[in-house]
Parts: sequence; C-alpha cells; structure tokens
Amino acid sequence: MTASPSSSAQAAREALAVRLQHLRKDAGLTGKDLSARCGWHPAKTTRIQKGGTPPSDADIRAWCAACDADDQADDLIAAARAVDSMYLEWRRLHKDGMCKVQQDWNTLHEQTRVCRVYVSNVPPGFFQTPGFATALMEQITDFQGTPNDVAEAVAARIARSRFLYEGGHRYVVLMEESVLRHRTAGPDAMRGQLRHLLAVMPLASVSLGIIPFTAQRTVWPLEAFYLHDDTVAVVETLTAEIKVTQPRELADYAQAFTRLAEMAVYGDTARALIRAASDALE
Repeated sequence: MTASPSSSAQAAREALAVRLQHLRKDAGLTGKDLSARCGWHPAKTTRIQKGGTPPSDADIRAWCAACDADDQADDLIAAARAVDSMYLEWRRLHKDGMCKVQQDWNTLHEQTRVCRVYVSNVPPGFFQTPGFATALMEQITDFQGTPNDVAEAVAARIARSRFLYEGGHRYVVLMEESVLRHRTAGPDAMRGQLRHLLAVMPLASVSLGIIPFTAQRTVWPLEAFYLHDDTVAVVETLTAEIKVTQPRELADYAQAFTRLAEMAVYGDTARALIRAASDALE
C-alpha cells in the first residue's frame, strides 16, 4: 500500500512542474533567464520547478509569456486547478455550509455505474436515514465551526438514496462491525438506521458485507474510501477529501477492497450482526 492517499495530488503537482520545466528548456532559457523575464527571484522558479510551490494563474501566464508559449497557458492553468481539487480541506469545502458538497457528491454518484465503498466509522450517505444524518452533520458542523445548513444538507444527502432504486447503479459496500456499534446518534436514531440497513439489503443494486470484530485481519482498518468505476477513489480523512486518480494507487485501493471483502460476512450472518447491534441499544 502507498504511504498516503495525498500522494496522488503530490504526483500531479510534480507532473505540472515538469511540464513547466520542459517549457522553459524548449524556449532555450535558464532558470535565471526565466526569472528575469517574469520579474521574480530565481528561488521562486526553483520552487515551482520542484513542485514545492503551486503556481498561481498569474505565475503560469507569466511563465508562458516568458517562453513565448501563451497558447499553452489556459491548458496549464486548467491542469493546476485540477491538482488543487485533488486535496480539499473540509473547512474550505464547507465554508458556506455542507449542502453544496452534498449536491456535488450526488452528481458524481449519478455518473457512477459501480461504486465500491468501505467504511469504518459511519454508514455511507446513500444508506443514512434523516435522523442519523442530522445527528452526524450537526456534530461535523460543530467540530468544524462552519455555517449551519444541516437541514438543507441532510435533504441533499438523503436525495442520493434514489440511486439505489434507479437502474444503472450498483453499490458494493463493506462495513466494519464498529459502524453498527458506534453510538453516533441517539438510541432511536441508531435503531432506525440499523433497521434501514436491513431494509436496503435485499435491493438488487446493493451488496452489503459486514467485517466482524472476530475476523482474522489481512488488511487493517482503513479510513473510508469510495471507488467510482475504477476511475477515481475518494478518501475521507478528518481534515480533507482526497481524490485519488493515479492508476497505481487506484489498483492499491481495489486490492484492499478485495481483501476486505474476503473478511466480510453476508446475507443472514450479516443480518444477525445488525440485529445484535440493534438489540444492544435496548
């Protein structure tokens, strides 16, 4: 496994730096020459070429102008913005509340044919009930200190469940047993959430496996990740949403998912774990 899911963003940042470096070399310029034309210190050129400093739109335009390559500026700016979107802090995403992020997630799910999901903390959004989602989002808003639009965000998140019932979507979900046991919401909301898991299990679009506490581990518990059609993995950490797109890292997540699936139980055995968690709330 790779050391950190944020390495995809770093690799893309380094690839952009290489493109800029090649542009300078193709123009026959040294680093000092380019710095002089751009009107900044040579140390800035070095930092940009090493991927240590992300260039601004203005930096890229100045760089391209210095290399007589203005026609490449828009493409390089788009590449730089794509790198920036790979690693987004939750506080930045939620600066105006959580609703917009939930709507963006719905768009991604609408475009996804097969979504493989692993969670070790809470059920995925498309499985959540309004009561559970409200309790969870209130905790997140309070922790992050961001604007409270919980009611609107919950409505947007619950709307995602429609993809369970529409054709063309498949959800393969793995949950650690801890997801069933964590008291993330009050007893009534938790009980309703667990009943809802039992209700969605028979759907043709759903495969739900539970990894028991007693399973012999071949992969350690991980942070939640969502694999969308083998093209992007979205990893959720405490502070950020990370989009992994490098094929090598996507293969690592696919391998991890396969091994986690081998530890899970399904069908009646999984239902028994859900019911036992519900009974423990009494």
